[in-house]
Amino acid sequence: MRVAIFSDTYIPQVNGVAKTLNRFTNYLKENEHSYHVFSPQVFDLPSTEDVTRLKSVPLKIYPECKISFPNLSKIKKTLREFKPDIIHIATPFTIGLSGLYIAKKMKLPLVASYHTNFDHYLQYYNLSFLENILWKYLDWFHKPSQKIFVPSKDTLTHLVTKGFNNLSLWTHGVDCSIFRPITNQNEIKQKYNITSKYTICFVGRIAPEKDLETLSKIISYTKQRFGHNLTWLIVGDGPKKEEMIKKTGTEHIIYTGYLQKSELVEIYGMCDLMVFPSDTETFGNVVLEAMACGTPVIGANAGGVKNIIRDYSTGILCEPQNFSSFCNAIEGCLQGNELLKHMSKKARDYALTQDWNSIFNKLVMEFEMIISPQPPILLSKKA
Repeated sequence: MRVAIFSDTYIPQVNGVAKTLNRFTNYLKENEHSYHVFSPQVFDLPSTEDVTRLKSVPLKIYPECKISFPNLSKIKKTLREFKPDIIHIATPFTIGLSGLYIAKKMKLPLVASYHTNFDHYLQYYNLSFLENILWKYLDWFHKPSQKIFVPSKDTLTHLVTKGFNNLSLWTHGVDCSIFRPITNQNEIKQKYNITSKYTICFVGRIAPEKDLETLSKIISYTKQRFGHNLTWLIVGDGPKKEEMIKKTGTEHIIYTGYLQKSELVEIYGMCDLMVFPSDTETFGNVVLEAMACGTPVIGANAGGVKNIIRDYSTGILCEPQNFSSFCNAIEGCLQGNELLKHMSKKARDYALTQDWNSIFNKLVMEFEMIISPQPPILLSKKA
């Protein structure tokens, strides 16, 4: 199979879409399929045999997202040489639009994947008045796709209510050989000069859509409640980092910035809990990563996160934007060692069932059915 992927984000950008697509292209290569990715220029990285980097500029409202200026004639030339069997569009911005246009022009099979709840983001950027326009555009953009792949049952249900058709579930997995429990917690605590009894982490982009308002209230309450017995680790970066630091201070809080996988595993494995109040997720990759490391997650009962967390089994689900609900859950966990041990084991056990290979095998089978649909089986009439 030869797959052309159009995405407005790709590695080395650090986000769930980029990491998922990178995992998918690795799978394609390992299984002797061919791929070609069209993505934005990042850090002046050159194009390669498998990736065409397109000139781009940062989006003002979301600087880590790039807006590209595709040269359609060059893209067509590359595609004619690559000879794709199918085009996969991962984002609805300028590169995604290029993929949509070219798929129509070249009459190639077309699929899309839906990774971001843009309508939920609007409220955090004071742009809710654009919601109707957004849905009209997303409906127009996705309508030509023969399949629209979504990462969670919640997202699928949400899109059904908006009138979307041809939806299929493409959940996400985790590499449990990389994300796994660690045995040297004390050594990692020494590395970060942590002496507190408890540690809690938040992992994600430090941006409004992660509900930083609720997170800052949770941190402020727990600092008062537990004092020097609790240390927070805030892992990630983003446009609201400095504002977040001003709100929370730095006493008993460590802002690590972005971390590589090996360091991220150390943070997950060292922490007693991960707290994730975001209610905008279509899936929540970091939630599954933490669980694979044996770290229970206290998350919002919303979006894709509620499809991952099993309440009081692999973690605890709390009312979205209700910091008291999160604080009560944290107190209950830190005061109950047996509950933490139970959830830690269940979290790891669940993560072990979420294997990337089986997930991608199913996805590729669906691609194959679109490329070469099987004729219906005609049953002969009995005499």
